[in-house]
Amino acid sequence: MKYKQRKKALILLADGTIFYGKSIGKEGTAFGEVCFNTGTTGYQEIFTDPSYYGQLMVTTNAHIGNYGTKEDEIESDTVKIAGLICKNFSFEYSRPGGDASLEAFFEEHNTLAISDVDTRALVSYIRDHGAMNAVISTEVDNIESLKKQLAEQPNMEGLELASQVSTKEPYYFGNENAKYKISALDIGIKKNILRNLAKRDAYIKVFPHNSKFEDLEAFNPDGYFISNGPGDPEPLVEAQTVAKEIISRNKPLFGICLGHQVIALANGISTYKMHNGHRGINHPVKNLITGKGEITSQNHGFAINREETEANANVEITHVHLNDDTVAGIKIKDKNCFSVQYHPEASPGPNDSVYLFDQFIENIKNA
Repeated sequence: MKYKQRKKALILLADGTIFYGKSIGKEGTAFGEVCFNTGTTGYQEIFTDPSYYGQLMVTTNAHIGNYGTKEDEIESDTVKIAGLICKNFSFEYSRPGGDASLEAFFEEHNTLAISDVDTRALVSYIRDHGAMNAVISTEVDNIESLKKQLAEQPNMEGLELASQVSTKEPYYFGNENAKYKISALDIGIKKNILRNLAKRDAYIKVFPHNSKFEDLEAFNPDGYFISNGPGDPEPLVEAQTVAKEIISRNKPLFGICLGHQVIALANGISTYKMHNGHRGINHPVKNLITGKGEITSQNHGFAINREETEANANVEITHVHLNDDTVAGIKIKDKNCFSVQYHPEASPGPNDSVYLFDQFIENIKNA
């Protein structure tokens, strides 16, 4: 590998704290909310996950890019993170099945990335002070200008981002002759969710974020799904209205992550922005129905209010996060509806929770 002389770069946090590093190649500036993911693998899936739209991703694993990229390991059509911050960036990759280097992948998707950052210190700082807006840039001599631009960036709380990542037109996924039909509301859907549903003999029609219940109903589905996605769930009033209508008609409904929060809001349970959020592939969750533990993949910066959930006579908590006792899953009593705060499609992550897709199909069968 030839030696590459790389330009200096920096991370400027909203509170004025600065960390330094080096540019991966592309020069420029990128804004977003800085957050960190603790996963050791699955970086390509993370970078293309629509739930990360508008966020500057800090990877806690020391080496990023060492196994390259692969065309079938993406969760959407483009890179969704605002930018990458890492310690050691591998310009070369060694996986025989790889299609390209991560550097080439970022060049293709015009993504800004910086390395040689003290990510241990940065993550420790975020843990203490919380997720906040930040900027990464190669314009290291224009700090005052960057501070002014950063001050103008909107905060994640109250920010609607589903419209930025949702499909513009409905589309189909799976075998049209499959046994079950599912209408999916796309507020940031991941491809592996669709793969898991199709694997269970389902044909899915995916609808834009602002679709009405009547649009989803016109497909004559056996069940309904509300996807994961980025941003604050509270502004998603149209999606909440769709969820209310599905629940009122007692149709089978399953929600993941942002979809889980939308279902909670539709039942009068508020959401709040977390100090750091949960992002990684080793988060422990307890299934309160079975008593079993699950190691889960998670990616969310908002959560539903536990006290309000416990006080709601129509809602039962089914899963809890064992690190902080936040609500990780609910079901609506006397209705065919359940949701979880984490990612059972496991891309990246463990497969402990894929049974939830089987549970959804079973609910459709019973309906």
